[in-house]
Amino acid sequence: MKQILFASIFLPVLLMAQSKKPLNSNSNVSAGHAIQISLKPYQNTKLYIGTNYGNNKVLADSCILNDKSEGIFQSKEKLTPGIYFVVSPKMSILFDFLVDEKQQFKITADTLDLKNITITGSKDNELFQNYSKTINDLFVQLNQIEQNYKSAKTATDSANLKEAYLVKDKEIKQKRKSFIDNNPSSMMSFLLQTMEIPEVPNIPIVNGKADSLYPYHFVKSHYWDNVVFNDNRLLRTPFFEKKLDDYFKNYVSREPDSVIEEVQYMLTVAKTGKEIYPFLLFKFTNKYISPEFMGQDKVFLHIYQNFFAKGDTVLLNEASKKSLRDRAYSLMANQLGLPAPILVLNDLEDKRIALHNIKAPYTFIAFWDPTCSHCKVEIPKLDSMYKANWKNLNVKVLSVNINAKEMTAWKTFIKEHQLQGWINGYQSDEDLNKEIKEGRPTTIRQLYDVYKTPTFYLLDKDKKILAKNLSIEQFNDFLQSTIKKSN
Repeated sequence: MKQILFASIFLPVLLMAQSKKPLNSNSNVSAGHAIQISLKPYQNTKLYIGTNYGNNKVLADSCILNDKSEGIFQSKEKLTPGIYFVVSPKMSILFDFLVDEKQQFKITADTLDLKNITITGSKDNELFQNYSKTINDLFVQLNQIEQNYKSAKTATDSANLKEAYLVKDKEIKQKRKSFIDNNPSSMMSFLLQTMEIPEVPNIPIVNGKADSLYPYHFVKSHYWDNVVFNDNRLLRTPFFEKKLDDYFKNYVSREPDSVIEEVQYMLTVAKTGKEIYPFLLFKFTNKYISPEFMGQDKVFLHIYQNFFAKGDTVLLNEASKKSLRDRAYSLMANQLGLPAPILVLNDLEDKRIALHNIKAPYTFIAFWDPTCSHCKVEIPKLDSMYKANWKNLNVKVLSVNINAKEMTAWKTFIKEHQLQGWINGYQSDEDLNKEIKEGRPTTIRQLYDVYKTPTFYLLDKDKKILAKNLSIEQFNDFLQSTIKKSN
């Protein structure tokens, strides 16, 4: 495969604390953070605190423990509130704690007894520890019931254990609800509400018929209850990005317009979030610039036109800006449902051929390079599919050589593989130079997004784009399905 590479778009990376201006223990840090720590038996060594950046874990600050195992993480800059963890000198995570708006407190712990950690001066951490101990004990009981259920020997035992499981599960949910009701503004309540997935309701009966879609719509409509997308704390949890990924996987249609609606809403709400907005912007950009599903490059194009093109490029270097702009321009003319761009070529005998003059119910365009190793495999495979299935369906194949410097190799390949019945064409140097001389902003490569070879398109009788960027087998399945629907 020959591929024209474009600059990668990377997510912003947090490496260490937002500020590395050290303070002494007597400094005024009311505007920043000062987290004292006593962690035995470490002495005279470096210790770290880390946090989450979506699914990734990053270091946020460091300190040196003295010979009394004491140190202080401090800076004039505040940490973004959320879940943090202490990291050992050997870079292993030891335990979690919370950072809220009040960032002056003390942690006392011993690596030989990490179940008993004391945090003073932080109400949120007291709530966190008390809730965690209670809920963890309940989950241990729930897991034990589940294990007993798996080994139950009688139907009566199974029924009793199933009932016990439901009772214990209800108790856990009630504990969670009670905690949130009693501590609505706490960090722990924010975390519990963020990770919450709506419980799937039973299928209701409406007018005598089961409404099987109701559970899906219910969960989707309540999936983000109590979550506001401009809250930077979302990034400092290990579950937000996974929940986001699961939402797009399970509750958002793959149809590009459905994805665009969700992305537009999230980015619009997130725009006032200093950290969450660029995170989501780059996450969606990376996901849809080379999407998993056909047609979803329309999502990237929407993001570019509605965000990047309107100035949201402060985190990008010039190479990345150009990469995004070039990629967007390469997609504008070849979206699904649009008429294929005008394509005028020379055939093997240098006679003029035009795509839009080809009369056929379906036209398949193959852009390829006779020196491309992947093309040498895929083009004969395409010919086999054409001769076995597509020829009888009156599908026309337009084969386009995008490497005019290899005319001999191209003609030899066509002859040796007996690519009969195809329309074979290339863009002459004369036509290419004319485009350049006239200052046209687009070329065949850009109009048809040919950054790799081979690149395939399927058009309808009006030369509108039906499908692109599929395997030959997938194109065949798509074509057969389309014909079946039209009959």
